[in-house]
Amino acid sequence: MVALEPLRPDHADALLAFERENRAYFARTVPDRGDTFFTAAGFAARLQALLDEQHARVCRFHVVLGEDGELIGRINLIDLVDGSAELGYRIGEQAAGRGVATAAVAQVCRLAATDYGLASLTAVTTLDNAASMRVLARNGFTRVENTTVGGQPGVRYERRHLGTAPDSP
Repeated sequence: MVALEPLRPDHADALLAFERENRAYFARTVPDRGDTFFTAAGFAARLQALLDEQHARVCRFHVVLGEDGELIGRINLIDLVDGSAELGYRIGEQAAGRGVATAAVAQVCRLAATDYGLASLTAVTTLDNAASMRVLARNGFTRVENTTVGGQPGVRYERRHLGTAPDSP
């Protein structure tokens, strides 16, 4: 079982370690965040900007914790506007392939509906990220259009009616 916690300042050290440890793994399927992000100062500035956005209720950022309380991922709702937001997530390499992303997306969909008052979510992924496409499909997202993600071919997904259980894929 995984748990989600809203992003807090005291997650900083674990989150930076997680991002550094998984940088090469993530860069295989999503655009890299750039060298500055991984420096202590660059990360601290970015974390503070995220916390400011969260405080303003523009975005909702979460960490994903494993059974032992270790930070194993991130899951975010970005640009909350008119009952909708964009979903983004990263699960670390050591937790990949164990249903963590599917469970975390299911949990954040419930939170989006019950705690944040959202009715729909969108998500994008690169075409070469088959695992992410499966996670979205398992959670009731529908493929709606082709797009680009960081200059790479991608696809946009959408899930409406967050208050209802997703159909089985």
